[in-house]
Amino acid sequence: MKIIENSLFLILFLTLFGSLFFLLISSKILKPIFQSEENIKNSIKNRLHELNIPTSTIKINLHLLKKDLTDSKSLIRLERIEKANDSLSYLYNNMEYELKKEFENIDLEDFYLLDALKSSLDKFEDIKKGTIIELFVPNNVVLHSDYNGFIIVLDNLISNAIKYNSKENPYIKISFENKVLSIFNKGVGIDTKNIMLVFDRYFQENSQNIGYGIGLAVVKEFCDKNGIGINIESFEDGNRINLNMKSILN
Repeated sequence: MKIIENSLFLILFLTLFGSLFFLLISSKILKPIFQSEENIKNSIKNRLHELNIPTSTIKINLHLLKKDLTDSKSLIRLERIEKANDSLSYLYNNMEYELKKEFENIDLEDFYLLDALKSSLDKFEDIKKGTIIELFVPNNVVLHSDYNGFIIVLDNLISNAIKYNSKENPYIKISFENKVLSIFNKGVGIDTKNIMLVFDRYFQENSQNIGYGIGLAVVKEFCDKNGIGINIESFEDGNRINLNMKSILN
């Protein structure tokens, strides 16, 4: 009996000693890793902040220059610079959002679906050319979600709807019915065998298309994370993407 007690005591002692030794070694090994990750995070945030300074400076100076210029050609050039600067600011905001998503919690907020759609559509005012866009969305639909992430989803979907539209009489219809947001665009229907592949990162049905095939993968990632059902319907005259918004309706 004494031998058993001594054996148990020895096992307990060795287990306790082993655990303490493991924690000590682990803390020494892991501490630099955590410190390194924290340093990387802070370094990226600092660089992002530095990137934002020139875009803000350009914006302020453009505003001042506009007051003094009267020549129409010079004003047109300024508008082009302003749009390019807005694009840089947009990219900056997206980078900042992606970092926040990785390192911090994203705050959810209430917002109107129609307002979010209009905000997204405004970005494409200059590139939609002759595309007719019809909006059939009630003004009282309120969502509770990650606003910035949702805007990125809309930006990608609307961008695709414009890019892959019909060359003749391009048309987009955005509607909301029975808790489903639908975006239809005229054009060539997606091959049925590729419908499930379009959400894969880097997939492009037509290799001649410009881009990297990332947009719909980003959309799918957001939808999966927020419980939004997503599917694509292909028709002879175009395609329609449907988002079931039930999980984020307020």
